[in-house]
Amino acid sequence: MSDILCGPGGGADDFFGLRVASIFIILIGSCMGALFPVLAKRSSWLHVPKAIFDFAKYFGSGVIIATAFIHLLSPGLDALSSPCLSPGWSDYPYALALCMLSIFSIFVVELVAFRWGTAKLQKIGIHHDHHGHELGGHAAHGPEGVYTQGTGPAGITELKVTDQNRMSTSSNGEEGGNTHDHAHAHNSVIDNAAAQIIGVAILEFGVALHSTLIGLTLAVDPVFKVLFAVLIFHQTFEGLGIGSRLAYVRLPAKYNWVPIAGALLYGITTPVGIAVGLGVRSTYNPGSTTASIVSGVLDSLSSGILIYTGLVELLAHEFLFNKEMMDGSNTKIAYALSSMLMGCAIMALLGRWA
Repeated sequence: MSDILCGPGGGADDFFGLRVASIFIILIGSCMGALFPVLAKRSSWLHVPKAIFDFAKYFGSGVIIATAFIHLLSPGLDALSSPCLSPGWSDYPYALALCMLSIFSIFVVELVAFRWGTAKLQKIGIHHDHHGHELGGHAAHGPEGVYTQGTGPAGITELKVTDQNRMSTSSNGEEGGNTHDHAHAHNSVIDNAAAQIIGVAILEFGVALHSTLIGLTLAVDPVFKVLFAVLIFHQTFEGLGIGSRLAYVRLPAKYNWVPIAGALLYGITTPVGIAVGLGVRSTYNPGSTTASIVSGVLDSLSSGILIYTGLVELLAHEFLFNKEMMDGSNTKIAYALSSMLMGCAIMALLGRWA
């Protein structure tokens, strides 16, 4: 292997004007994809049918899952098996191990967070369904409700689900409860908001790492024109996936800025990566030993984040644990599945070039 291939030498420097323009073109595409679902959901004059929002949401879930496997895990495997790396890197599937480590890390963090949150709610008298926190408009972790014990037929003890949205009832049968009940409800809303923000932050973190790395690559890649064309669609579709999740996050009024900030953060990550890449183009070689290790490790860790989020938070909880979906018609389920598979298929196809 030569120093030109594996050393710190610079990347391609042709089409410099177009590479600079790509910063603004991809910025517009990324922001439009991410912001449109968020702003359209809040707009009072732009009446977007619910079916369109559902399409965007499920399409976005498919995009996120395909991004995890095709655009993150596969490049991570390639980078950590580069001939520029020492032979020790080929003795073990480090990319898969890092992906697995990321999945279990996110799982453990979420498990600890929800055990702590549930214990905190129980101390103030709220029996919180640990499946009830949301990452969208529907229950992302199962049917919303509070589980209470009751006696069924033949004296068998059974669990009953009470709607969380129903007002509390005092012992004398009057609705409304007291100030203490409202304080409990307020604390529950705060914990629910925190759970949603954490979920969105985890998703954003994985996507942001990926977007920054592909921006760096685009800035110096010799096959610029093909990669640039593909990334316009890639970032727009991925932005649609992120935006559709952000649009369905329900937060207290003081947190209304979070979805917009999340969409804008996604929109600027790839342009920032391109700008940094152009700034260091004389010394940055994406195929170098150091770059291969860094990008391989980050891609592998990011793939675990998106695999967990896509399969557990989005796919399983939007379908298997969503009461509205399980009680819905076959047509509704078919529409949701078709939308998700379409997003997955298009994003996977784009992996042929980028």
